[in-house]
Amino acid sequence: MGRKEDNIEKAKVLVGNPERIRNIGIAAHIDHGKTTLSDNLIAGAGMMSEELAGKQLLLDYDEQEQARGITINAAVASMVHDFNGKDFLINLIDTPGHVDFGGDVTRAMRAVDGVIIVVDSVEGVMPQTETVIRQALRERVKPVLFINKVDRLINELKLNSEEMQKRFQKVIVDVNRLISKYAADEFKQSWQVNVQEGKVAFGSAYNNWATSVPAMQSTKLTFKEIAEYVRNGNQKELAKKAQLHKIILNMVVSHLPNPKDAQKYRIPQIWKGDLDSPLGKAMMECSSNGPVSMMITKVIIDPHAGEVAVGRIFSGVLRKGSEVYISKAGGVKYKIQVLAMMVGADRIQIDEISAGNIAATIGLKAAIAGSTISSLPDMEAFEPMLHYTDPVVTLAIEAKHTADLPKLIDVLRNISKADPSIQVEINQETGEHLISGMGELHLEITLYRIRNDYKVDVTTSEPLVVYRETVERHGGPFEGKSPNKHNRFYFEAEPLSEDVIQLIKDGKIPQGAKFKDKKTVIDLLQQAGISREEARGLESVEGMNIMFDVTKGIQYLDETMELLIDSFTEVMNRGPLANEKVYGVKVKLSDAKLHEDSIHRGPAQVIPAGRNSIYGAMVQAKRVLMEPMQRVFINVPQEIMGSVTNEIQQRRGVVEEMRQEGEEIVIVSKVPVAGMFGFASAIRSATGGKVLWSSENCGYERVPPELQPQVVAKIRERKGLKPEPYDEAYYASL
Repeated sequence: MGRKEDNIEKAKVLVGNPERIRNIGIAAHIDHGKTTLSDNLIAGAGMMSEELAGKQLLLDYDEQEQARGITINAAVASMVHDFNGKDFLINLIDTPGHVDFGGDVTRAMRAVDGVIIVVDSVEGVMPQTETVIRQALRERVKPVLFINKVDRLINELKLNSEEMQKRFQKVIVDVNRLISKYAADEFKQSWQVNVQEGKVAFGSAYNNWATSVPAMQSTKLTFKEIAEYVRNGNQKELAKKAQLHKIILNMVVSHLPNPKDAQKYRIPQIWKGDLDSPLGKAMMECSSNGPVSMMITKVIIDPHAGEVAVGRIFSGVLRKGSEVYISKAGGVKYKIQVLAMMVGADRIQIDEISAGNIAATIGLKAAIAGSTISSLPDMEAFEPMLHYTDPVVTLAIEAKHTADLPKLIDVLRNISKADPSIQVEINQETGEHLISGMGELHLEITLYRIRNDYKVDVTTSEPLVVYRETVERHGGPFEGKSPNKHNRFYFEAEPLSEDVIQLIKDGKIPQGAKFKDKKTVIDLLQQAGISREEARGLESVEGMNIMFDVTKGIQYLDETMELLIDSFTEVMNRGPLANEKVYGVKVKLSDAKLHEDSIHRGPAQVIPAGRNSIYGAMVQAKRVLMEPMQRVFINVPQEIMGSVTNEIQQRRGVVEEMRQEGEEIVIVSKVPVAGMFGFASAIRSATGGKVLWSSENCGYERVPPELQPQVVAKIRERKGLKPEPYDEAYYASL
C-alpha cells in the first residue's frame, strides 16, 4: 500500500473522533495563491504526487477552472496529518476569490470552523480579503494568517529583512483591524493573529516552503538564512527543510478549533431553534448519539453519479441506506444511497460518518445548497446563508433547437440547485428563460457549463442589468377598489430608512409573514426609528421592503390580511415603473372597507384591489429607478493614469479616491454595472495590459433623472409592455 492508501485507512478511523478533526477553509482575494496552497497541502499529506502539486491544481478539476486559472467550485479534500505523534483528519474546502463567486465562499464558511486567510505579501490586504474575512467572522469561523509570495519581496522587490518585516507588520495590523471590526465581541481579542503565538506563517505556496515562529524554533532556520536560500535560487532545498504542509497544518491543528469546541459557539449563531431540546443539546456537544442534523453547502452534478450533495454533519451519525428528511421538501423521506468522503475529485465510499465531519451523499434528490437534512421530520431549519451581493446581470437564454427545450429546462433547474447564487426564471408563457448572476464572468462560466457539460446548444441575449425601483417621498392614502366595487383599501407608501434596510440585510429582521419572535423584531424596528404603533402593525417583509397595518378595529380584516400580503408580495416583485423588483419601500395599510359576506371578498376581489392601491400610492410617492453599482479598484503605473480615468468617466463612473502605493497609483471608483460590460478588454487595450483591477458590488443608486425615462422605456419594451409607465389616473380607474 502506498501513502495515499495508508492515509485513506487512517482517515476512515479518525472520522469517529471529533477531537482529532479540523474543518478548515482557505479564503483570499483572487490570485493570492489559495489553490496552489491547497494543492501543496494535499500533496504534502500524501494525497497526490508532490511533483504535480501546484501545477496539477487537483481541486480545480473543472476544465474551465484549469483553462482560466481561477477557482470556481469550492471543492473539498480530506487529508491526514501527524502532529506531535498523533494523527489528525483535516477536511479542507478551497473557496473562490473572485467577487462573482462570493456565494460559494459564504456556503463554504458554513461547513468549516477555521479558515486560513491568504494574503499576497506584495499586494497586501485587498477589498475581497476584507469581504472573505467578514464572511468568515459572521459565521463564527476562526482565522489564522498565511502571508504568501514572500519570495517576490526578496527577488523582485529586493527588500532586506527589516523592510520585509515592515511589510509583514502592515499586513498583520490590517488583518487584525478587520478582525476587531467584524468579530463577535467575545472573540475580538482572542482571535487576533499574533506572530509570537504562531498564528501567522510566511512563505511561498508555489515554491512549497513556509516558516513561522514555532517553526523557526524547531527547524533552527533564521529569517536571514531563508532569504539567502531564496536569493541564491535554492528554494527546492529550502522546501525540504521548511516543508510548507507541515508548518501550515501544524498551525491549523494548534490554533483552529475542533468541531466539539467550535459548535458550542457556532450553533447559537447559525441555528435559531431550542438549544435545550435533545437536538439542540446534541448539536452544541457535536454528539453522535443525537438525531441527525446536517447542512448541505454544495451540490455537485456528476455526469456519472448524478447529484452529489456535500455538507457538514452537526449531530448524529449518517449511515448508508438510512432515511432522512429535507427541510421544505414536504415531509418526504429520502434514502441515502451512497455515503463518501471527498479527496479532491475522488470519492471514497464509507458506511457511516458521524457528527463533526464533512460528507458527500447521493440520493438526496430535493436538496439544494443551503438545505437542512435531519432524521426528524420537523427540525427547525438552519439560518439561511446571507450573501453580500444580489445577482445584478441577467441573460435571456433559449434553446437553439426546439427539441432541446425540455432538456434546457431540466439543466437550468440543476444549475440553480448547484449554485444558488444563480437565479433562474422560467416563463412558460413567453418561452423565455432568464438567468441572473453576480457579473459577466459568472454568467459566462454558467453558459460554458450548459453548452459543454450538459451538451445543450443555446443562444443568449446581450447581458441585461437588473434594476430596482423605489420611491422618493410619501404617497397616498390611495384608494384601490375591488372589481365588484364592494371592498376598498387605502395604502400609503414611503421610503424605508437606511437603518431598517441594514437590519434586513443583516438577517436580524427575517423575510416572510411569519415571525417566530415578533417582540424582538418590533423592538429592533423601534430602535431603528419606526414608531411603536407602526412597528406593532408589522405584517410582512419581502426583499428590502416592509408592510405594516396601522388600521384600528376593522371587521373581517384578519381574514383578508393573507390576501393583502399576497398583493404586497406581487407588487414588491414587479414594481409600477418597469416591472422590476422594489427596494427600500415602506407600505402601510391605513384604512379599509370590506363587504360583510365572505363570498364577496375572495382572492379575485381582494388581491387586485390591494395591488392597485399600493401601485397608486407608489405613483404618488414619485417612482425612482435604481441601478446596481460596482466599486472598481485599479492599480496602474503613473504614466498611463489618464487613459484609465478617461475609461471610467466614459462609463458614467466617478473616481472616489486616488492613492500612491510605491510606483503605482491605486484608483478607486464607482461605476454603474450597465457601464461595466466589456470593461475587461477595454481597460487592457487602453493601458497596453499594464493594469491590475478588481471589483465588488456595492449596492444600488438612483439612475440620473435625465436618463430615467429612456432606461424605463427600454426595459418596458423588452418586457413587451407599453413604453410609458401607467399613471395615477390609470390605477384610480380600475
